[in-house]
Amino acid sequence: MNPQPSLVESYLDHLRFERRLAAHTLAAYRRDCALLERLAGGKGPAELAAPDIRRFAATLHGKGLSPRSLARLLSAWRGYFDWLVRHHGIPANPCRGIRAPKAARTLPQALSPDDASRLVAIDDAGDAGDAGLRDRALFELAYSCGLRVSELTGLDVGDLDTDAGEARVTGKGSKTRIVPVGHPALEAISRWLPVRAALAAPGEAALFVGRAGKRLSPREVQRRIKRRAVAAGITEDVHPHMLRHSFASHVLQSSGDLRAVQEMLGHASIASTQVYTHLDFQHLAKVYDAAHPRAKRKA
Repeated sequence: MNPQPSLVESYLDHLRFERRLAAHTLAAYRRDCALLERLAGGKGPAELAAPDIRRFAATLHGKGLSPRSLARLLSAWRGYFDWLVRHHGIPANPCRGIRAPKAARTLPQALSPDDASRLVAIDDAGDAGDAGLRDRALFELAYSCGLRVSELTGLDVGDLDTDAGEARVTGKGSKTRIVPVGHPALEAISRWLPVRAALAAPGEAALFVGRAGKRLSPREVQRRIKRRAVAAGITEDVHPHMLRHSFASHVLQSSGDLRAVQEMLGHASIASTQVYTHLDFQHLAKVYDAAHPRAKRKA
């Protein structure tokens, strides 16, 4: 006779099969629920009350957990208890009304338009042949579409419509969106595709493959962009997400269309996109300080 699954396992099955969350998201929920069970010290979910949750949060914050991470953790616990209330008769959600301390606003780092263009357009960053062609296509596409690194490495050849100049992207929560692809990226991809066809392992669908013919990993993309930044003479610590930030900031500076940027980035809420208006304001403030005759007091 099979043992009865735990409440946490049943909840994870709900997230997997009904909400269809991605594997890495499920792993995060599993860790969050396991942490809750450890902090509860043997108490069942029905025995936990708001003071317990506040104590858990205070303990984790005291151990150095950032407000942002604590807010994400409380959100995960809140979802778990909501499910327990609906399906297992727990009378109330003890996480309701409990909020993490406010975090200081940190703005995303973006490259200047010149640095971003130089980074993606550098011919080979020390790699001749196959790797150079692949990396040029990889980073032209990342900057052209503002993709997350997981979205970039998750692309299959079939997701790209070169005739229409579009790509079908699978983002967070397995949600798909169609994004336009710029002409330089399309040209770089057209040079890469014949090489990719010769390199890819049998049955491999990935658009970007590594030396073994298998799908390129996010870790390898991180390593390649850092090498590329050094070759381009960029002194900042460049990471793949910086190209996404740069895309959003540069499109917003040029168009001012926040809603369009939201759709291209795949943000569920426009509040996530609004951070780039602050980057735009910083840019305008620097221009003002440098150019306006009365912007600064004379010494």
